[in-house]
Amino acid sequence: MARIKLSFPDDVFCFETRMPVRITDINGANHLGNDALISMLSEARAQFLVNYGIQEASKDGTGIIVTDLATMYQSESFFPEMLRFEVGVMDFNKYGGDFVFRVTKAESGQPVALAKYGFVFFNYHRKEVVPVPESFRSRFA
Repeated sequence: MARIKLSFPDDVFCFETRMPVRITDINGANHLGNDALISMLSEARAQFLVNYGIQEASKDGTGIIVTDLATMYQSESFFPEMLRFEVGVMDFNKYGGDFVFRVTKAESGQPVALAKYGFVFFNYHRKEVVPVPESFRSRFA
């Protein structure tokens, strides 16, 4: 199977946050586990949305739903390193786009991972995909 290769332009990242690698994030190989990194990506995405005043779900039932995830690991990370998560949005279509992430070691800048979450806007009341709200598109497109 072909390896995933991710690459993002530097100017797509418009938010950053930092999180420590916790002892509970370490796996049997004694480094940051895949499952823990994915949880940290979700936290970075949530902080990104809060920073821009975007709710995960609005009163009319419309929210963001993750459709896929691709991650390219670049190096190990260990407890208690501090990681820098840069977040952006790109590749819009009618219904969504991609959240993109660049994860580096905060102290050295060493790359740890690149990742992207595909997403669509979804109306949970009507149980259907809906177009990207113009307020969201105009802010990031």
